[in-house]
Amino acid sequence: MACFLVPTGEAIVTTVLAKAFKSKENAEASDNNISEEVHEAVASKIPFSKKLSWLNNMLWGGSALLAFEHVWHGEVVPWFPFLTAMEDPNEATAMLHEMSTVGVSMAVLVTVTWGIMVMVSDIIVKKQQTDAMKHLEPVEVRTDKKEM
Repeated sequence: MACFLVPTGEAIVTTVLAKAFKSKENAEASDNNISEEVHEAVASKIPFSKKLSWLNNMLWGGSALLAFEHVWHGEVVPWFPFLTAMEDPNEATAMLHEMSTVGVSMAVLVTVTWGIMVMVSDIIVKKQQTDAMKHLEPVEVRTDKKEM
């Protein structure tokens, strides 16, 4: 009925947060007087705003598909009150129950999946950094001075 509204609400919040983190990261990069691309390369890790954009894409995409499915089944209509369940108080109660159970569980599942993706990406980045460090040859520093 309206379960897609819960992940949509989460997507709105995370979109605002992603923009805030992105502008903060850009401000830090400009404070250091380097470009964003160089900052990302130097940091050699995935910025949090990028990770949050993964969650946004998952939430917005899933919400759009769910909304389309609800339109397809006639549960969402282009006239007020837009949700057919809002026309009858008994159905409104069922709609709120669906939102609080199905909608919340879908949003939580997507967020947990995103959290696993972030953990895996951090592990991959750390592994790449340690592999890169292993391939660097140690530089021998000479401390004795030869007289000429």
